[in-house]
Amino acid sequence: MKLTLQKLVENKLFEWSVVAVIIISALLIGAKTYRLSPLAEQIILFADWAVTLFFLAEILARFIACDNKKRFFNNGWNIFDTLIVAVSLIPIQDSEMALLGRLVRVFRVLRMVSIIPELRILINSLLKAMPQLSYVMLLMFIIFYIYGAVGSFFFAPINTVLWGDIATSMLTLFRVMTFEDWTDVMYETMTVYPLSWSFYISFIFFTAFAFLNMVIGIVVNVLDQEKAAYEKLHAASENKLSQLDRIEKELVELKNIIKKQQSKET
Repeated sequence: MKLTLQKLVENKLFEWSVVAVIIISALLIGAKTYRLSPLAEQIILFADWAVTLFFLAEILARFIACDNKKRFFNNGWNIFDTLIVAVSLIPIQDSEMALLGRLVRVFRVLRMVSIIPELRILINSLLKAMPQLSYVMLLMFIIFYIYGAVGSFFFAPINTVLWGDIATSMLTLFRVMTFEDWTDVMYETMTVYPLSWSFYISFIFFTAFAFLNMVIGIVVNVLDQEKAAYEKLHAASENKLSQLDRIEKELVELKNIIKKQQSKET
């Protein structure tokens, strides 16, 4: 049974079936936001429980198929899936916990990430890139703080709404970095300080061009490493499954030989 479940879990058809059920779960969540007839609400309720039971069967199949049961919960995605399914099983309809139940069912859509390997690689890459990204973000914050202080000192008399204090100035600079009507901000200050364009151009160069490209480079580098590690692990698992298939065939052949010998002796 364990070998059968391992083949089932590794099967692409099963994987896409789980994805289809997750999409159905998302559609059920969306349907609940509309005013529905009592019959439709009952149908959605039964469908929701069917989805929950399917997720329960799927997580149990993955647990049984796992070679090392203790290592099953060493994987953060397995813990996430188990918690979502476990909380979804709690009957909280029309109770004080109904809001929590709806939130949990919304988060069931995130199971798409745990099911599709490519999405897991993306999320794992972002998490593993965070230590390196934190230094870039710290440096970016320093640049924001310096430019925010300078902007507040010089431009506050021109427009207190945009440059009244350092916090507001940093928000305005974020608008400039995202190119959201930043030229309007620049032209307003240029009426008093004609050379203030250099303030904006240098800030955009540091943030939008330099630092954001550094962030992209770090994420892409970690993503390549994660993809290489996944491909290596996937190749090892396929090799293991092929060995299991070969052993199973050999056992079947040996069993047939023993049966033939027993039939000859009789």
